[in-house]
Amino acid sequence: MWIIFALISAVGLGFYDVMKKISLKDNNVPLVLWFNTLFGTLLMSPVLAECIMHGGTGPGEGITGHMLIALKSVIVLSSWILGYFAIKHLPLTIQGPINASRPVMVLVGALLIFGEQLNFIQWCGILLGFASLFMISRVGSKEGFSFRHSKWLWMSVGATALGAVSALYDKYLLTRFEPLMVQSWYSLYQLGMMSVAVLILRRLHTQSSTPFRWKWAIVGISVFLTGADLAYFYSLSEAGSMISIVSMIRRGSVLIPFFYGVLVLHEKNIRTKLVDLGILLVSLALLVIGS
Repeated sequence: MWIIFALISAVGLGFYDVMKKISLKDNNVPLVLWFNTLFGTLLMSPVLAECIMHGGTGPGEGITGHMLIALKSVIVLSSWILGYFAIKHLPLTIQGPINASRPVMVLVGALLIFGEQLNFIQWCGILLGFASLFMISRVGSKEGFSFRHSKWLWMSVGATALGAVSALYDKYLLTRFEPLMVQSWYSLYQLGMMSVAVLILRRLHTQSSTPFRWKWAIVGISVFLTGADLAYFYSLSEAGSMISIVSMIRRGSVLIPFFYGVLVLHEKNIRTKLVDLGILLVSLALLVIGS
């Protein structure tokens, strides 16, 4: 059953990326992100109300618990801000594979931060993962998105790196709090932080910013993300579930935005990008086998 939940989570993440691409086309990035945090918080409000009724973030944690979860909000929101700008300006067939390289960065982080030892197969997976990023930069340069000249490419890498930091931080947080408790509180903190950021940006750039256009796909961002996260938590809660396999399945979500970019947006250099995507998927498979 946990495999089914992992597949549901992957599908949700794939459509989450598609909804972001649709929502951000010719639209104001900060306000789209603000609505995402708003709807995400509303969807988690029943859990949040339950948490408040039973003592906040957990017994004995108090302000320390709130500060730890608020730090996660800062990390995730920073990743989202970079990622939203990147997905608005980059082709999905470039941005998707970069985002899918997150497990490679997580494993490197585990090596550097937690002192984990890697075996030969895992090292092969990491090297192939970084090779795929190099290939993405080569393909991107043909479309005007090189690491030397494109800030959007760097934003995509930065968003992925911060997402990896968030995953590593989750390993610590989830030893102290329940997953839904963390998700509900950090959603609320994100909404507060993003509200302050939008107010400041509107005062500073009222005339120069891109106008906001309401699109129903904005609601889809929050719905698919929340559904994907809930399926992910349920998958991990099943007896016998394996985090390495679940993570690999979730990164398979890259296939949905990739083929959306090919079939609907008619993006370029598809054959070369398919080779790059194949190398990335082999990299992720090696990480799973090595684990």
